[in-house]
Amino acid sequence: MREYLLTLCITAAVTYLLTGPVRKFAIVAGAMPEIRARDVHREPTPRLGGIAMFFGLCAGLLVADHLTNLNEVFAKSNEPRALLSGAALIWLIGVLDDKFEIDALIKLGGQMIAAGVMVMQGLTILWLPIPGVGNVALTQWQGTLLTVALVVITINAVNFVDGLDGLAAGMVCIAAAAFFLYAYRIWYSYGIEAAAPGTLFAAILMGMCLGFLPHNMHPARIFMGDSGSMLIGLVLSAGAISITGQVDPDALNLYAGSEKAAVHQTVPVYIPLLLPLTIIAVPAADLVLAIVRRTWRGQSPFAADRGHLHHRLLEIGHSHSRAVLIMYFWSALIGFGALAYSVNSASMWIVLGVVFLSAVGLVLLLLPRFTPRVPVWAQRFVPPRYRRRRRAPEAVAAAEAAGAAEAEAPGGEERTPVTAGVSGVNGATALGARSRIPDRR
Repeated sequence: MREYLLTLCITAAVTYLLTGPVRKFAIVAGAMPEIRARDVHREPTPRLGGIAMFFGLCAGLLVADHLTNLNEVFAKSNEPRALLSGAALIWLIGVLDDKFEIDALIKLGGQMIAAGVMVMQGLTILWLPIPGVGNVALTQWQGTLLTVALVVITINAVNFVDGLDGLAAGMVCIAAAAFFLYAYRIWYSYGIEAAAPGTLFAAILMGMCLGFLPHNMHPARIFMGDSGSMLIGLVLSAGAISITGQVDPDALNLYAGSEKAAVHQTVPVYIPLLLPLTIIAVPAADLVLAIVRRTWRGQSPFAADRGHLHHRLLEIGHSHSRAVLIMYFWSALIGFGALAYSVNSASMWIVLGVVFLSAVGLVLLLLPRFTPRVPVWAQRFVPPRYRRRRRAPEAVAAAEAAGAAEAEAPGGEERTPVTAGVSGVNGATALGARSRIPDRR
């Protein structure tokens, strides 16, 4: 564990220290695109943050190669080299896109090529545990197609969710933390060496995200761009593929009996690993909804819009920081909930805890929809928007006098107050000033 933590800290330190110079380089290179209609930020912000994250990845792999225990990962497996090759290719494509705005189909082709490079060097899915069937071996073509599909889906899921300051890096860091705990449990508790590369990839990915987050939190000083979002998506998918496709579930020896029974009973253990989408379920849901929405409108699935989940949170009334924290909450709930269920699937307390936290998450989502009446003694413990505003007696008397004076029309006729809340007339949706007629109700 100490060597993994050392690798994580060095990766985070290198990423953090390089992000400042990379920001200056991005400004000089002109990687500061104009603000688009779908953007949330209001000032041009440099991109190319993925450059610092890539060098953090290289530093983490270099340090791990010189550590005593982690050196065996490089000696017995070619997966770290496969990851570095695919990451370098996808990072280069992302850098070019941040600077020159590459076409979406070209990026998709580059993602498939990067996944193919990793498959050619041994990072592929060899078999899958299927409930009721057993351990199913895949042919070379089946494993290649499934690996490429998982890599492309995960990369685009992370890329789609990168719309608010600190959102993508924080959500991927949470997913990587849940993945690291499970992979380390397989590697250390059961002594399965095939899980060591996936554990190393998760530790390095956490370091990349933690080192970049201080520069990317709201208000962000630099964006990771496609060079960063596609990179961390590829690293996350590589860790999941490394364990899911190459760790034999029967080697866990959790249950006696046939291989078919063992696979069937250990399926809860493989919930976080069969698909990386279970630990990044929120970006995956955003990806599916975006494709359906754009296709329904007759647009290209790669056409950008303002219909993502984080955009909808802002439209509901959440602030920028609160929307990011809510997305963090749901990522942690899904990732660590699946992790807890994989450790002890028979515990009803885990299910009840997930249900309770889901209810809390729904309340947080709908919080701007209502303004509860908070007692006087509890106002100091709630945000300012929920506190009652006290007005001086003189101000109240002046407001009532003004309302009584305006109630009389110039010709002596009494004005009829306009019902509050009518769209387009002095309500919350009006463009003009609010009505000065007091609400007598």
